[in-house]
Amino acid sequence: MNQPQLTQERFLAHPHVAGARLYRTGDLARYREDGNVEFLGRVDQQVKLRGFRIELGEVEYVLNNFPGVYQAAVLLRQDKPEQQRLVGYVTGQATLKAMLDHVRSYLAARLPNYMVPSIILWVDAMPLSATGKVNRRALPVPEETADQAAARVAPRNQIEESQTELWKAVLSVPEADINDNFF
Repeated sequence: MNQPQLTQERFLAHPHVAGARLYRTGDLARYREDGNVEFLGRVDQQVKLRGFRIELGEVEYVLNNFPGVYQAAVLLRQDKPEQQRLVGYVTGQATLKAMLDHVRSYLAARLPNYMVPSIILWVDAMPLSATGKVNRRALPVPEETADQAAARVAPRNQIEESQTELWKAVLSVPEADINDNFF
């Protein structure tokens, strides 16, 4: 409001309808020959997870500020049907590899729960495309390690048992423990 330059930047002249304007949402789309608009994705790295819009660059920024991180990437992965999750990837000082739980705690203290990756993986080096950008498609699929499986806390009573069964059903995951968080 009362910012004509910003308004002009966001509301563009419609290329096919004289006098009409279009709002730049950040969505990438195209007109098909039949007149319909086809959604192709996002221009930026914004994703939607469980109803929340998340700008992956914001999470990467905080992750890159952890001492010893040289480079970070965050993806919304869907490795199993109906199971989306944020996954963080970091490379940096060798001591960082043993501190990934601390990295996740660092993020949890600085970001809302829904923006904290469910898992953070160490990679020796970020895979790069021919243009030198991070090749996000080449980042590894997360696998549960023996340490992660051993760290799970089993339900100790009927209430906790009910809660873990509920999480498993709602989130379509094979395992859940009493410390799991919906986000």
